[in-house]
Amino acid sequence: MNNPVDLLLVCQLGMGLFWILTYILIIKRGFQDKAYGMPMVAICANVSWEFIFAFIYPQNDLQQKITIIWFVLDIVILIQYLIYGRKEFKKYLSNKLFYACFFITLGISFLTILAITQEFNDYEGIYTAFFQNLMMSGLFISLLFWRGNLNGQSLSIAIFKMLGTLFASVAFFIYFRTSLITILSVATLLYDWIYIFFLCKFYSRRIKAR
Repeated sequence: MNNPVDLLLVCQLGMGLFWILTYILIIKRGFQDKAYGMPMVAICANVSWEFIFAFIYPQNDLQQKITIIWFVLDIVILIQYLIYGRKEFKKYLSNKLFYACFFITLGISFLTILAITQEFNDYEGIYTAFFQNLMMSGLFISLLFWRGNLNGQSLSIAIFKMLGTLFASVAFFIYFRTSLITILSVATLLYDWIYIFFLCKFYSRRIKAR
């Protein structure tokens, strides 16, 4: 694999594959636990980004196909949130307020990502993708502690997400390195490790409680 293009392709396929597996495992765990597996803001940002860069500003042919697969899987995760999240927030929000919060957040996410893309000429969605990946890593940790249990989450989900981030980080570090992308990549990987650490703590606590 002497051709640098080959390494870039491997990173692109690795990123695509591990995030596809992450989404599939989130969906599987969500149906199993009857609980949504991705925080609302992360869902809204993901679906918005994937729609924009699959259909409005499509990337190269391979990446567009990967992005469309992500989009389809995230729609399922979105539906899980609307079904299971409504039940989880029933004591805090009325149905109308729950749906209003979700769709307002979805609309703001879409418009914000679109505006950043146009204002900073980021038509490959690089900066928005890395920012929202970092945000997602932090939100997974928050969801874990807010619930206080492993519903909708698992160690395999966290590991596959981290591996997807690692492939993306390596590709951009080698070929499109900037100080900001490097900081965002390192920070995301750090939060992914923290998330894995706390998941292990929760697993250990559950085993001891048996």
